[in-house]
Amino acid sequence: MVKSSSLQHYSLFGGLLEEQIDKIIPLMEPETYEAGENIIVEDEPNDKIRFILEGRVAVMKKGITFVEFKEGDSFGEMAVLDIMPASATIKTLAPTRVMSISNKALHAIYKLDIGAFSLMIMNLARDLSRRLRYMDEQIASGKFK
Repeated sequence: MVKSSSLQHYSLFGGLLEEQIDKIIPLMEPETYEAGENIIVEDEPNDKIRFILEGRVAVMKKGITFVEFKEGDSFGEMAVLDIMPASATIKTLAPTRVMSISNKALHAIYKLDIGAFSLMIMNLARDLSRRLRYMDEQIASGKFK
């Protein structure tokens, strides 16, 4: 079982109190994947935000790896927030354990503790902004054309 004190170190839960995280934990689902498995497939529906407890994944678009995520990173938030198919494939590079929060669970968090929900959405926005800045820098440096 995941402890609320350990989740406070993940960007998704930054600023949340242990008591708030304790209320959210029952709404999360653990998932385990072997190396080489697709967790999310590009252009297919996804209704879960996932964050990595252990392992590594590659973020791929049209077969090209753009970035790798490790413990503490989250993914899948774009498809949950904009309700569109997944924009990239997430493939495990090692055995990987994640916790997922479904769209339905997000709605339950909103009803349960709007303060916690608001902080989580702000944290997701910050993470997405950082990723956008990173990709902008990669494109400007000529890495991606």
